[in-house]
Formats: sequence, C-alpha cells, structure tokens
Amino acid sequence: MFRGEITINVDEKGRMAIPVRYRPQLDSLCAGRLVVTISLLHRCLSVYPAPDWLRIEEDLRRLPALDQKAQSIRHLLIGHANECDMDGHGRILLPQSLREFADLGKKVKMIGQASKFELWDEAVWAAHREDLLARVDDILDSPTAAVSELVL
Repeated sequence: MFRGEITINVDEKGRMAIPVRYRPQLDSLCAGRLVVTISLLHRCLSVYPAPDWLRIEEDLRRLPALDQKAQSIRHLLIGHANECDMDGHGRILLPQSLREFADLGKKVKMIGQASKFELWDEAVWAAHREDLLARVDDILDSPTAAVSELVL
C-alpha cells in the first residue's frame, strides 16, 4: 500500500498531512486511525494502520513475559506507540517525544514500506540511503533466501 519517497512538511504544532493518494485507502482500512512508534533499527518513526499495529502488538504480547529481550522490545515498541487519528484535513499529530526521538524537523521524508511507512529527518534519510547504495553489492552478495527469490 505504501511505496515511494515523499517529502512532507511538519508544522509548528507537530502536524503532518498524509499524502492525498493514501487517504481513501486509510479511511476504508482503518477509518484514519494510525499508530506511530519508534523504529528499533534506526532513528526514525514507523507508522502503521491501526489494524496492522494491533496484530503486531498481539504478537508482542505473546512473547515470554520473563524473557528480558522480549520485555525490552515490548518496552520500546508498545511503550512508544501512540494512536494518531487523521483529522478532516488528512493530518495527524506526531507527539513531541517521538519527533524528538527521530530528530524530525520541518522537512520529513515519508518512506513507503508496503504495509507501513517510516518518517525520517530529511538529511538523515539522505545519508542512510547513500550508505545503503554504497553497500548494495555486499547486501546482494549474501541476501536472505526470501530476498534472493524476490530481487535476483
């Protein structure tokens, strides 16, 4: 559902407009209810339609309660998760604590990741993309079996 790279402005209140092309899909899929949380791998935010997030949250709840790694993952992902409802103008309000985590300023890159999208600081995304492109030979040299079947 979400693909591509889009530059989005965040206003002084922390609101950003969901691109128009996604709004009808999000209205029908989740009535405009999204969940925003931190990424475990990068200083960016992950944004999920609420039904997709609820499945992830249920999987996280099933992890062993006394497993320290599982508890850490739950603390980070569920503990930072915030529901964000699209308003009548297609905007969501990004909590300040999450904007600070990802160091999001006025210009944000929305990076489609199929069932979710990520929000990156514009400069951080540019550097990360360049790093990935510089390593693409190494990445493709030993991809996981699933990636090999899709890409190669």
